Amino acid sequence: MNPLLESLNPYPFERLNELLDGVSGNPDLSFIPLSLGEPKHEAAKFLIDTYREEASVVRGLATYPPTKGLPELREAIASFVNRRFSLNAAPLDPDTQVLPVNGTREALFAIAQAVIDPAKESTTILPNPFYQIYEGAALLAGSTPVYVPCPADNGFKPDFSVITDAEWAKCEAIYLCSPGNPTGAIMTIEDYAAMIKKSDEFDFVIISDECYSELYDSEPPPGLLEAAAKLGRSDYRNCVAFNSLSKRSNLPGLRSGYACGDARIIEKYLLYRTYHGSAMSVHNQLLSAAAWSDEEHVEQNRVQYRMKYDAVAEILVNTWPMEIPAAGFYLWPETPVDDLLFTQKLMEHQHIKVVPGTFLGRDRGGINPGSGRVRMALVATLDECVEAAGRLKTFIERNQYA
Repeated sequence: MNPLLESLNPYPFERLNELLDGVSGNPDLSFIPLSLGEPKHEAAKFLIDTYREEASVVRGLATYPPTKGLPELREAIASFVNRRFSLNAAPLDPDTQVLPVNGTREALFAIAQAVIDPAKESTTILPNPFYQIYEGAALLAGSTPVYVPCPADNGFKPDFSVITDAEWAKCEAIYLCSPGNPTGAIMTIEDYAAMIKKSDEFDFVIISDECYSELYDSEPPPGLLEAAAKLGRSDYRNCVAFNSLSKRSNLPGLRSGYACGDARIIEKYLLYRTYHGSAMSVHNQLLSAAAWSDEEHVEQNRVQYRMKYDAVAEILVNTWPMEIPAAGFYLWPETPVDDLLFTQKLMEHQHIKVVPGTFLGRDRGGINPGSGRVRMALVATLDECVEAAGRLKTFIERNQYA
C-alpha cells in the first residue's frame, strides 16, 4: 500500500459521527441537518428537461466521452468565465485554457498530483480552517502542508505574514478559497495580485477554489484570473481557477465543473487526467453547457439564500448575533462554550446537526483557528432554516449548551 495513505486525517464528517455517537436527538423535534454543504434547492426545470432529452441521452451513451471536453462545453465555460470575471482584454482560449472536470472536489485533489514534484522536498500552503481535500491532496503528492490562519481580525482571510521565507522557498502550490469555506470571506483583487507577485518570486502554482463565487449578496466576488488580467497577465502564468455547477446551479449530483487558466498547466493536467480516466459523460457535458450558458436560474438561487440569511439573522440578532457573510451559504459563529460540547448539546436538546470548527482547522503554534466556532450550512428549505433559528434562540436563551 502507498505509505502516504497513513498520513491522511479522518474526514470531518467521520469525526462528527464519532462525536455524536450515543447522542440521541430530541425525539419531540424533527431532525434538521445544517452540517453538510449540500445544496437542496431544486434544479431549474429547463435543466431537468435538457437532461431528459432523448437525443442527448442516445448521443451520450453511444460514445466514449472526451477527457478534454466537448467543444460546446469548453466554449460555454470560456464564455461564462470571460463574461463573469471581465477577461475582455485577455479572453480564455477554450481550446487550450479550459478543461471540464468531474466537480471541484475531484479536480482540486487531482491538480496537486499533477503540479507537485514528488522528488522535491516541498510545501503546499493552505488556508486554515479549510476544505480538507486540499490537505489530502498535498499529503498524497508527498508535500508538507503549511497552514495559514484565517482569523477574525483579518476579516477571516489568510494571514500570510506567518509564512516563513523557508516555507515560501519550498512552496510548489498554494490553495486559495474565495468566498471562503467555512467563513464566507472574500479575497480582493489586491489580495490576489499580492499572491500572484509572490508566485512570480517563488514560482509556485496558485490553485483558486471559487465554487461559491456565484452565491453572493449584491457585489460579485472577484476571482484569480480577473486579478491576473488586471495585472496584464494574458497567459495567466501559474494561475488555475476552479468552479463547479454544484452550488451555482444546485447540481451537486451532476459532478461537473471546470479548471481554467495557464495553458501550460492545463496541457499537463489534461495529460494526467487522460491517464486517470476521469472524463465526464457526454450526456452530462451537454447538460453542463446549458447550465453555464444561463444566468436567470442562478439569480433566483441567490435570492433564496439571501432570504434565508435575512430570516435567520432577524431571529437571532438579540440572542446570538453573528456576522452574515457577503457570499456563500455558511454561518461561522462563535460558540459560548467549547465547540465540541456545543455540537453535542445542540443535537441532544434541539436535534440540529452542525460541524464543530475544530474539525475544520489544524493547530499552528498551538492554536486551531476553527476552535470555538461552528459551521452551519443554510441549505435546507426556508421554513426549516427559520425553524432551526428559533430552536437555536431557545438553545442559547436557556443555556442548554452548559
